Amino acid sequence: MANRTAAPKPVSLKRFPGLATGAAFFFVYLYLPILFVVFLSFNENRIATIWTGFTFDWYPLVLGNADVLRAAQNSLIVATFASVIATMAATLAALAMTQGRAMRRQEVVNGSLALPLLIPEIVTAVATLIFFVAIGMPLGLLTITAAHTVFCIPFAYLPIRARLEGMDPSLREAAFDLYANERQAFFRVTLPLLWPGILSGLLLAFIVSLDNFVITFFVSGPGSTTLPVYIYGMIRTGVTPEVNAVSALLLLVSLVLVTVALLLSRRET
Repeated sequence: MANRTAAPKPVSLKRFPGLATGAAFFFVYLYLPILFVVFLSFNENRIATIWTGFTFDWYPLVLGNADVLRAAQNSLIVATFASVIATMAATLAALAMTQGRAMRRQEVVNGSLALPLLIPEIVTAVATLIFFVAIGMPLGLLTITAAHTVFCIPFAYLPIRARLEGMDPSLREAAFDLYANERQAFFRVTLPLLWPGILSGLLLAFIVSLDNFVITFFVSGPGSTTLPVYIYGMIRTGVTPEVNAVSALLLLVSLVLVTVALLLSRRET
């Protein structure tokens, strides 16, 4: 009779005293200030920290502000181009890492792609600024888009690579058995199964670009202010309900995109 390996028993978190309390403190510290900002965006008092009544007036005021709309437009333009280009590059990189002769160099390439996630963002921002100045490239939306594209590639690469690794290789082999060539196997088998990962990576890259401040602040020029940089300029004169309203709207967009990305990443093949 064959030996059966017993399944490991799940570790009870109750064995670690204080873990529940620490976890609760972590979530409160992380999310309570965010909820507080959203709550104060409905405060009718211009002094944001003093509650005097409930109102929606700040949201129409913000949405009618030409400077806010211009900054939001710049953010959307940059995030759209940067996320699309980054996702295309990440898809090609993920395909190369899971097929062909690139297996021996996977660790080096994966480490190189993940490096922007490990390097402090301020270092990346300064290095990028020095590079653009050295080549004489004027700062503006183009430099922001280029910097965001490179920075967003790892965020798009990770879900796409995970999706590829979770795919059944026999499906591609079955396509070859049915006399499909490489192009047909890719477009009729691999790409349809890979779409949830690609869309998930695209949305994550879009969110990262849309919310980025540090790199944008360093490589932006006149007339290229994005929404996070504009919010920073607003709070320099004090936190007002307009700042809270803009932050709440940006948070709402991010939450929607993150939710869609998570749903796509969990979609079964």
